[in-house]
Amino acid sequence: NRRSIEKMKNLTKGNPVKLMLEFALPVCLGNIFQLFYSLADTRIVGSVLGETSLAAVGATTAVSTLLIGFLQGLTNGFAIVAAQSFGSGKTERLRKAAAGTLLLGTLTTLAITVLALAGLEGFLKILNVPETLYAEAKGYIQIVLAGMMVTMLYNACAGILRAVGDTVAPLLFLMCAALLNVGLDILFMAVVPLGVQGAALGTVLAQLVSVVLSIGYMWKKYPVFHLKRKDFRIGKAMIKQMYSSGLSMGMMMSLVFFGTLALQCAINTFGNDTIVAHTAARKISEFYFLPISVMGVTMATFCGQNFGAGEYKRVRLGVKNALMITWGWAFLVILMSYTIGPFLIHLVTGTTKTSVVDTAVLYLKINAPFYFIAAGINIFRNTLQAMGDHITPVVSSFIELAGKVAIALLLTPVLEYMGIIVAEPIIWFLMIIPLVIKLRKVLNNSSLGNL
Repeated sequence: NRRSIEKMKNLTKGNPVKLMLEFALPVCLGNIFQLFYSLADTRIVGSVLGETSLAAVGATTAVSTLLIGFLQGLTNGFAIVAAQSFGSGKTERLRKAAAGTLLLGTLTTLAITVLALAGLEGFLKILNVPETLYAEAKGYIQIVLAGMMVTMLYNACAGILRAVGDTVAPLLFLMCAALLNVGLDILFMAVVPLGVQGAALGTVLAQLVSVVLSIGYMWKKYPVFHLKRKDFRIGKAMIKQMYSSGLSMGMMMSLVFFGTLALQCAINTFGNDTIVAHTAARKISEFYFLPISVMGVTMATFCGQNFGAGEYKRVRLGVKNALMITWGWAFLVILMSYTIGPFLIHLVTGTTKTSVVDTAVLYLKINAPFYFIAAGINIFRNTLQAMGDHITPVVSSFIELAGKVAIALLLTPVLEYMGIIVAEPIIWFLMIIPLVIKLRKVLNNSSLGNL
């Protein structure tokens, strides 16, 4: 176990900026390849099957994003407990946290999968999926939902590895899976005519490969993760702590996507061109958000380890450095949106239809200048989560949910799609307020103990 611990990356000592960038870069590259899954699906579906099939996939995106986002938040929250345990040097507790992540993640995912598949038709009706898209949309999302266990297991393994500072291995596994995903997409849509279901099946099978590689690597590289039956007998106190952290981050993610769900209901009433334009704009936005969300993940581990080790000055310094890094990226986002926006939309969809491209580019141009605020939101709420505040980030996410529902009900009937475009900038201003207030109070506390 000692040799295993020595191989892990301790973020409580050394230059914070260097450590954060070394940690964040593989995570960012990994997320790019994960996004490549989605972009490959989108481009191949659009090119091989046509815009109607692409609209069918886009019409159900909110459902998969909501549920998979919740599970990702859950495992990220579990991993914070592992990071705190590693930072404090408690090896046995680290083993329990890893076992608990896999056990509680599996049980929770089983329950969600059963409920989601049972209520799928209700979801599709709530989303106002057009009749012309219904059959393809249902066939696609059924496979995605059935494969959520695979997605959760990869995220759980990646979360455990990140908690001990290893971000390179998850990157390599995702690279392999992303390349495999492209090949399977082509096989299941262009060669074997499975339609949009082939895209979903290819993604699930590719992710399964990344799970097998992750588990094998953890067993071989880190003897501390040679988990035995006794390690899965976690006490009530740890279950409570893990679910407190996991459910908080899961709720934070799902509240974000419940708001997206509310907007998608309105978007699906604007016709196929708008659905395709919005799907494309959101794909580009996911790329834009990658460095910002990665820095949030970095702060969860960096602050988790340092908070566990009592290195409170490093927590403060980490927040300042993370803001500077993400604000630099936000400036680049503005430049890309106002210069190569049309090229990016065409790259994602393959479409040359002017109405689709112009609508999607307008979305990017209006949203881009407000990424400075979005960066602060991601950094602040992950920092607070890492230090044990599981309430304020959820409050901020409730503001997002309420704002998106209000805009879907009140603005879109008047402004139509423009109401969707201006939704996030307005909401980001409101969301960041409670985070700034609480984080200032915590960082000005000499001990950081009164959360």
